[in-house]
Amino acid sequence: MSETPQENEHGAISSSRTHTRGSLMRDIALFTVARLLLALALAAAIIGVAALFGVQIYPLVALLFAVLIAMPLSFVLFRPLRSRINEAIAAVDEQRRQQRAELEAKLRSGPAGGTQSR
Repeated sequence: MSETPQENEHGAISSSRTHTRGSLMRDIALFTVARLLLALALAAAIIGVAALFGVQIYPLVALLFAVLIAMPLSFVLFRPLRSRINEAIAAVDEQRRQQRAELEAKLRSGPAGGTQSR
């Protein structure tokens, strides 16, 4: 897919890549898995560092701290993926709006060639 950067109505630079619901779902799943893996890696690091100092930490406690640390860290580390998700959401929403407008226009025009009676 070729991507050419353009400025949207909000002044943000976006690509002209076509987005579908499938690509949106794939990106959301990828972002979710990346955040979970980051939390698991941080939990393992917390347990490992604690073990180096001879301290035992329960895995659940380490995981809770890891999730708290991973939340803001994932926003920084996975910014390109988040931007792609935001663009895809906007594109899918715009497609849905256009389809709805077309459907409403068809419904307003009534049957083809006939007159509407009320």
